[in-house]
Amino acid sequence: MRAVVSIASVIVVAACSNSSGPARRAAPVASSEPPLASSSTVASTPAPSPTVAPPKSSPRTSAPSSTTATRTVIPAISARGRAAGLVDVRTVVPDAVIDLRYATTNNFTHVRLYPRGARCLVHESMVDGLRTAAAYLRRRGLVLVFWDCYRPHSVQVRMFDVVPNPNWVARPGPYARSHEAGRSVDVTVAYRSTGRLLAMGTGFDDFTPRAYAFATTDVSTTAQRDRALLRRAMGRGGLEVYAGEWWHFDGPGSLVPRPHLHAPLT
Repeated sequence: MRAVVSIASVIVVAACSNSSGPARRAAPVASSEPPLASSSTVASTPAPSPTVAPPKSSPRTSAPSSTTATRTVIPAISARGRAAGLVDVRTVVPDAVIDLRYATTNNFTHVRLYPRGARCLVHESMVDGLRTAAAYLRRRGLVLVFWDCYRPHSVQVRMFDVVPNPNWVARPGPYARSHEAGRSVDVTVAYRSTGRLLAMGTGFDDFTPRAYAFATTDVSTTAQRDRALLRRAMGRGGLEVYAGEWWHFDGPGSLVPRPHLHAPLT
């Protein structure tokens, strides 16, 4: 895990080397084959890969310190967020590193889409799974890094305005699924002692075949190993990888259509 908003500052210049891409937010497929189009999108066959401007800065190779989360007083969730069953992920994974890319300009739109002070919120159905995954990594001196969590519908609309290709960005619809329902997360892994990110082969929101969860072409053996470690940790918690993005994991019922939450991120 867009009313139409124009983002004039985005210049689409870079082209993907493959003529087709995975359907974004499709049901997870444990296969090395390229993923199929999502049943929640309009297109039935993959469309050409979008051309997207490269990030303004090089991919981050280390995560922000996770010690801040353990010292911060976590404010209460908004009334609307509580009614929707959302929780702050730091109450579940105290050592989590929160690096919400859409709260910065370091994302594929080059625009800050989330308000300052945005929080990583997830639906309560993901609590046990994330806690289990974090414990598995913690025993190995590693921590979860969260790039995205609950995503308001209005942001999904803006993203689709930038990349109007349902094979890469889920087409906004009348119901919430995945990130819009707070039931999917985008994560990676860092070393607890140094904050250095594990080698996953691509950065976040990389719109190339190398980002496929089970990709091997042009993906180093180290990156393949580290992706497998992340899948194994999340799998221990019952969280399934989306085959089109190594960083995207779905919780129980993530693709079930639900009413939009319209809960604030702050």
